[in-house]
Amino acid sequence: MQKVSVERKPDEGDEMRWVHDSSVDHKGRVPLRASTGSWKAALFIIAIETSERLSYFGIATSLVLYLTKVMHQELKTAARNVNYWSGVTTLMPLFGGFIADAYLGRYSTVLASSIVYLIGLVLLTLSWFLPSLKPCDDTNMCAEPRKIHEVVFFLAIYLISIGTGGHKPSLESFGADQFDEDHDEERKQKMSFFNWWNCALCSGLILGVTLIVYIQDNINWGAADIIFTVVMAFSLLIFIIGRPFYRYRVPTGSPLTPMLQVLVAAISKRKLPYPSNPAQLYEVPKSLSNNRRFLCHTNKLKFLDKAAVLDCDGSLAEKRSPWNLATVTKVEEMKLIINIIPIWLSTIPFGICVAQTSTFFVKQGTKLNRKIGNGFEIPPASIFTFAALGMVISVAIYDKVLVPVLRKLTQNERGINILQRIGFGMLFSVATMMVAALVEKKRLEAVERDPLKGSLTMSVFWLAPQFLIIGFGDGFTLVGLQEYFYDQVPDSMRSLGIAFYLSVIGAASFLSSMLITVVDHMTKKSGKSWFGKDLNSSRLDKFYWLLAAITTVNLFLFVFVARRYSYKNVQKIAVADCYEGKSDTERLETKV
Repeated sequence: MQKVSVERKPDEGDEMRWVHDSSVDHKGRVPLRASTGSWKAALFIIAIETSERLSYFGIATSLVLYLTKVMHQELKTAARNVNYWSGVTTLMPLFGGFIADAYLGRYSTVLASSIVYLIGLVLLTLSWFLPSLKPCDDTNMCAEPRKIHEVVFFLAIYLISIGTGGHKPSLESFGADQFDEDHDEERKQKMSFFNWWNCALCSGLILGVTLIVYIQDNINWGAADIIFTVVMAFSLLIFIIGRPFYRYRVPTGSPLTPMLQVLVAAISKRKLPYPSNPAQLYEVPKSLSNNRRFLCHTNKLKFLDKAAVLDCDGSLAEKRSPWNLATVTKVEEMKLIINIIPIWLSTIPFGICVAQTSTFFVKQGTKLNRKIGNGFEIPPASIFTFAALGMVISVAIYDKVLVPVLRKLTQNERGINILQRIGFGMLFSVATMMVAALVEKKRLEAVERDPLKGSLTMSVFWLAPQFLIIGFGDGFTLVGLQEYFYDQVPDSMRSLGIAFYLSVIGAASFLSSMLITVVDHMTKKSGKSWFGKDLNSSRLDKFYWLLAAITTVNLFLFVFVARRYSYKNVQKIAVADCYEGKSDTERLETKV
C-alpha cells in the first residue's frame, strides 16, 4: 500500500509535467509524467500477463485431456470438472478485486497473488515428478491414478485459481491505471491498451496451445509444468524491476460501504420533497475535491437522489454523517453499479459459448486426423491457436483500420460506443455454434459410414472455422467487456470492474455445467442422452444448435438493454457547475 506524500507540489506553469489523477509514484509523490506511466510502464505489466496466460491456457486447454487420459474420467464428468475449475478461476477475481481496491492496492495484490500462483505451479510440477505423488508407481499408463496424485493435482490447480483471483483483475486494471484519462494523448493510448493487452494475452495463448501442448503430448506433462514455473518466476522478477516506472492508486477502503450509505440515506429520507432544481442536491465543494472526478446528475433511478437532498437541521453539510447525506457523485456511482447488472446478465450466454472451446471443441480434435506431412501429429489443444489468431486479427483490424475510419464518420473518439462493439461480437458466437453443429454432424456421419476408422477420414482443420469465428467474436465482445467494466464502474472499483468481466465467464462456466446436466437428464428421458461415454455416442451437434438458439434470443435481449443504457457522465467540476446557466431539463453530458 502506498503512502501519499506532499513533498513536491507542481506549479501551475508546468501543469502538463505532472499527473493529477490522484495517482502517486513509488515514493508516494505526485507522479512526473515523463518518467512514469504510459507504455513504458505498461510493457512491464504486459510481460507478466503474457507469462501468466501461457501457464493458464497451457493448463486450461489441455485439462479435459488430462482428466480423460490420466485421470480416466468420462467425458461429461471431465467437462463438468473443467467448467467447475474455470468457474472458480473466473469468479475468484471478485474477491481479489475487492481486496485490491479496498485494502492492499493493485501492485501489492498482483505481487501476493503471483506468489500464490507460483506455489500452485511448483506443486503441480511436484505432483508429476515426486515419486510419492506421481499418478502411478511405475508407469503413467495405469488404469487409475493414485488418490494422493488426484488430491495434490486438484489442490495445485485450485491454488492457481486463487492466484488468478488476485492477479487477473488487479494486473489489468493496474495496467490501465498507467494512462491519465485527463490527458488527450494518454486517453487515446488507454483505448488502445485493452486491444494490445489482448494481443499479448493471445501470444501467451498461442505458445500455450502449440509449444506447451506439444511438450505435454510428446514428452510429458511434468516438462510443461517446469516451463510454466520458470517463466512465471522470471516474469515476476521483471514486474518487480518495473516498480519505479509505475503509477499507483492508493486504496480508499471498501468501495461497497459508500453504496450502502447511499441506500440507507435514500431510505431514511424517502419522504423529503425532491428539489425543483437538481443543482440543489449536495456535492463536495470544488475546493475540497482533491482532484477527484465528479459525476454529473442523471434522471434515472431518481429514488436514490433522496440521499443527496439537504434537510434543514442546521448543521454544516460537510460535518453530516455519510449515512445521512451522500454526494451526487456517490449516488451516481450507486446508479452505475445497478445499471451494469442487466448488461452483465445479458452477456452470460456468450460466455457459455466460449466455455465450449476448452471442453467439447478440444475433445473433438482427438477424434479427427491430426497428421501433417511426414507423420507429424498436431496436439488436439493446438487447434485453439485459430481462436487466438482470430482474436489478434480482429483486434488489429478494429484498432488500426475501423476505429480511425469510424472516428471520422461518427465524430466519436471511440469510433463506436462500447456496447455496440460488444453486441457486434455476439453475432459471431451465434455463427460459431451453427458452424460447430454442422461440422459435428458431418463428423458423426463419417463415423456412421465407417465405424472402424470413424472420423479419422476428416482433417482436424475442419474445426478451424469455428475456432476462428469465436476468436473474431472475442476480439469484439471480450475486449469490449474488459473496457466496459473497467470504464463504467466507479473509479474506486476498477479492479472489481475487471473482476465483473471475468465473472461473466465464470458464471457462464457454471451455467454450462448445469446446462449439460439438465440436457443430459432430459434427453435420457426421451430415449438417448446427447452426452454419451465418448464423442461417437454423443450428439453434440444438437447441443450446439440449442446454444445457437439460446444465443440468438439473448442477442435481441442484449440490444434491448443496451439501447436503454446511459453511459458514465464525468466532469472534473462539482455537479452544481454542470447545471450553471442551464434549465432544469438540460445537463452537460460527457460520455467517456
